[in-house]
Amino acid sequence: MLAISLAGRVAEILIGVAPVMNFTRPRILIAISVMTFRASLFAYGPTGHEIVGGIADKLIANTPVAEKIYTLTDGITLERASVMADEIRAWDKNGVEDLGAFPHYRDHPAIDKQLRDFWRANPPTQDPKSPAPSHHWFHYTDVPILNAQKYADGKTGRSQWDVVHMISYCVDVLRGEIPENNARKITKPVAVILLAHYVGDIHQPLHVGAEYFNQSGQAVDPDKNQPGIEDEGGNTFMLRLIRGNSEEMAHRGLKLHGFWDQDAVMANLPPLSPTLSKEERYRKIDQAKRKLIDRLVKEQPRNWRAPANVALKNYGEFWADDILPLAREAHERLQFINVHEIVDQDRKVMAGDARERNAPDHVGYADWSAKTVLEELHKAGWRLADLLQQTLTSTSTTSAAPDSSRDELGQKKIAFAVKRTRFSSNKLCADD
Repeated sequence: MLAISLAGRVAEILIGVAPVMNFTRPRILIAISVMTFRASLFAYGPTGHEIVGGIADKLIANTPVAEKIYTLTDGITLERASVMADEIRAWDKNGVEDLGAFPHYRDHPAIDKQLRDFWRANPPTQDPKSPAPSHHWFHYTDVPILNAQKYADGKTGRSQWDVVHMISYCVDVLRGEIPENNARKITKPVAVILLAHYVGDIHQPLHVGAEYFNQSGQAVDPDKNQPGIEDEGGNTFMLRLIRGNSEEMAHRGLKLHGFWDQDAVMANLPPLSPTLSKEERYRKIDQAKRKLIDRLVKEQPRNWRAPANVALKNYGEFWADDILPLAREAHERLQFINVHEIVDQDRKVMAGDARERNAPDHVGYADWSAKTVLEELHKAGWRLADLLQQTLTSTSTTSAAPDSSRDELGQKKIAFAVKRTRFSSNKLCADD
């Protein structure tokens, strides 16, 4: 079923990992109620993030860099790590002191402690002037998309704690440029866990670009001296499709952001019968997900690699610029009506309806978004593997990877363990 709710998917994932993490069913239900308080907190949902992490796991399999990564994470795979930055949001309600509450990574006590320290150092807050940033802010940036621009072209929606800056921060921690005993409590193991998630986040168009509206409901560009209030990456607008399959058309009350997080991802997997139990649904989704990961590992995505003159620590900004045109198109294919101001969690935001337009290419919004999401998940998986490989096998953040190493990575089929640390020959081969 394409229109799987966020709560349903969280339930499936938690049920699926319960035997490993020793959860009980009452704790699962509590976790669901805590984790679904705001759909915008999740980019791509569990399945999308796991696809990204799963691709990266396979690309680095049986290599020295994989050994380094899994040593840091105490054996936790990138696929598993990819959802942990969302899972720890469950601590937002009652804090981290109750070790009986979800999540408790009791099989990995050192990781569990470090994640709790990270949460304490970055507690949830709605105060933009808070001396300690909220860990929520690390997942997104809200660049205005009305006019074509790049991340560095303005200031609105960006901050030192957005996903672009936090990717760079984590890279610097892993390379020793920032000490592990930093104010944000991001250790090297936590940096790997966060990167496994943030790289997925930055490849979700509505986690990078946002529309801003004035009091009359007209789209404006705050970076052009046009005051406006944002739409929280589409989280406050209800999506109204004019075409799609019966399940998509029947799905009412669907937020634009949630559609990109869930439905556009699930559209790339086989449909499921609504009569399946949650356990059977999880099993079938997992099987389909594994087949998709296997296919995306064998097929190199187009234009996934950053140019040689882009420094490793600036990859996040390059990726944001790469996806901003898609964020703009995700809004241009819609007509925003009934736009009005509301207060959401003590913040003023704009809300309304987002109706599908008849696009010039005659491709429906559901089909276009599903294709876009698949391409971005594909890129994200390869980019995550490459980012970690370069980060853990280089020593300087002052320049990009040496040209010779990039040539070796992109043009020669050399096994990872030969001379330089690189992905095995059947993985990172030359771009088509």
